[in-house]
Amino acid sequence: MRTKIFVVIMAAASIMLRAQEAPLGTVVEKTKDEQKALDALKGKIEGKIVWSSSRAHSKHDIWIMNADGTDQKELTVKPNNVDWFPRFSPDGTKVAFVRSKMGWVPESDAEFYDKWDIWVIGVDGGGEKKVAENACWGTWRPGGDSVVFARGPKVFVKCLGTGDEKEIFDVEKQFKKKTYAQQPGLSPDGKLLALTLRGTTRETGIWNFEKKEWFSTGGGCEMDWFPSGHKVYRMNEGSGNGGTEVLQIDLDNDGKPLQKISGFSVPKELRFMDLPGRRSHEYFPKVDPTGQWLVWCATQYGHEHDIYDYEVYVWKLGADQKSAVRLTFHTANDRWPDLYLGRPSPSTEAVKDTLRKPAK
Repeated sequence: MRTKIFVVIMAAASIMLRAQEAPLGTVVEKTKDEQKALDALKGKIEGKIVWSSSRAHSKHDIWIMNADGTDQKELTVKPNNVDWFPRFSPDGTKVAFVRSKMGWVPESDAEFYDKWDIWVIGVDGGGEKKVAENACWGTWRPGGDSVVFARGPKVFVKCLGTGDEKEIFDVEKQFKKKTYAQQPGLSPDGKLLALTLRGTTRETGIWNFEKKEWFSTGGGCEMDWFPSGHKVYRMNEGSGNGGTEVLQIDLDNDGKPLQKISGFSVPKELRFMDLPGRRSHEYFPKVDPTGQWLVWCATQYGHEHDIYDYEVYVWKLGADQKSAVRLTFHTANDRWPDLYLGRPSPSTEAVKDTLRKPAK
């Protein structure tokens, strides 16, 4: 009897755990206008987009497609792990991404760094390798030989050639205890650090290493740099057509915002992207390294980043926002896209060699 009860309990637990995972979803038909927009995009953009999707395995894999939405396919295949937050290397030959150590782990657990590692894989699917233990939010430095990542409240830079790690910032020393660093991004010259803070402190801002000074950019999340290093963009929550919008914020040489943002009062010139129509709950914005295109995701219903039906969009900066093109048509969860324009161009053989060994 006890054995039967135990089996029933375990089966129920398994069902509950499975229910927490992202949906596999189904393909949806494009409208005539959506197909027309896709056809018009061909020949105007060349490159690759990577993103995280639950369409093959409900725990998410990294997918890759042409920048015009064609040739969509899996890049990683790990049914028992969550792969997300992919980022192209500066030469476009590799992708860094975050992988759960085991099983389904929600994005809301990003601050629990012992649940995650950072991996790298070639855009051809080869050379998969773990490059940082107990780490999340990995991004590349311009030389392609090191990555920046968060480990709970601390931010590190790791050299991929030597394996050496260097702590560059601890948010708990600057702010309250149990404050966590999300999506740390060094400016191109390495003098400033863009951060989203979560936990007991919730805001975005810029840390100036030389002055040891913090410049707040208000609330929101998911902040990153324009290629110039004199401007950032981030998500703004609580306003916009679908409850969110993407803002752009100019900075002075010290990293201090030139425009003041107070509560929900946002100057018109800061509004960067807010999709028209019903599918306008935007997240995961990423400007390509040339500063020409924006890729991001938007959903019509729901909010949870790793559960709901977000779709990938691309937009030419400066064009009418109505010209944004939807690239994915699937009810599974799609999130955290990145865009590399042009053809991959390997820079140094030394960096490539550090990433050729197979994963263990």
